Amino acid sequence: MSKTFEELSEFCNLVLDEVGKAVVGKRPQLEMILASVLAGGHVLMEDYPGLGKTLIASSFASALGLDFKRIQFTPDLLPGDITGGYIYNRAESRFELRSGPIFANIILADEINRASPKTQSALLEAMQEKQVTIEGETRYLTEPFLVMATQNPIEYEGTFPLPEAQLDRFMIKISVGYPNKEEEVKILADRRARKHDQFNLIQVTNAEEILAMRELVETVHVHQDLEKYIVDIVHNTRQDNRVAVGASPRGSLAFMKMARAAAALAGRDYVIPDDIKRFDVAVLAHRLIMQPAHWMAPRVTQDVIKDVFAKVPVPVLD
Repeated sequence: MSKTFEELSEFCNLVLDEVGKAVVGKRPQLEMILASVLAGGHVLMEDYPGLGKTLIASSFASALGLDFKRIQFTPDLLPGDITGGYIYNRAESRFELRSGPIFANIILADEINRASPKTQSALLEAMQEKQVTIEGETRYLTEPFLVMATQNPIEYEGTFPLPEAQLDRFMIKISVGYPNKEEEVKILADRRARKHDQFNLIQVTNAEEILAMRELVETVHVHQDLEKYIVDIVHNTRQDNRVAVGASPRGSLAFMKMARAAAALAGRDYVIPDDIKRFDVAVLAHRLIMQPAHWMAPRVTQDVIKDVFAKVPVPVLD
């Protein structure tokens, strides 16, 4: 379905309005997630329990008209529980493939850091290559394919921190945050008015239209000075003496993809510096490994990102 950038922006606002019926007061975070959908990236949501991370994933699936599967990650979860495997059919005397929950458009990997590294690695091929290998047979996943993973910043006992290789495959990492008092009052009022816990959201779009919108996002113009600006930002994360390992080139690509999607959401066919700066922490925070001396100071990562953006001159475009 062919759209102009203005139509794409209006269409995406309809999606955000629909998701906003279930998720109160988190418009900036919802915009970031929708931008990631348009950019073809995966999302890691890290925050305390009960703040709506699961609700966000299921609401987007409903509004976007996409297949949704939830995988609860636990220490005893096996890779085959994600990808599926061959089961012997006695009636027909043959093995048949039983697909796992990975074969859906939106996958909610709930509490991903509670599964073993072997199980976590089962997502790596799917996230990067959009395919899985079962018994030597490669099966391609249906596009659009998006992993929304959650993890809690507390209760680390019995968890397995995500390896850097997998963290880097998430395009953005966001925090949902607590609602303010007015928003929490609205949550209670909406629940009282509905008389049940479920949300009946309207499907706004479908997989075919999302893929068409992604093609349009690929046409958004990025000035070469902005490309250099992105590279300077990422390169400077590797030079800070508080950082042991800076962002990889995948971080640069994430900035460009997210900036393009943000421009399209705003109805523009070109990127401006603010489209890059709005994703500073979301793109970089999970890609930086601090020196051991700073491991116990969680604010250092954000300080580094703030200093890097303050150091790099913002290009002035014609």
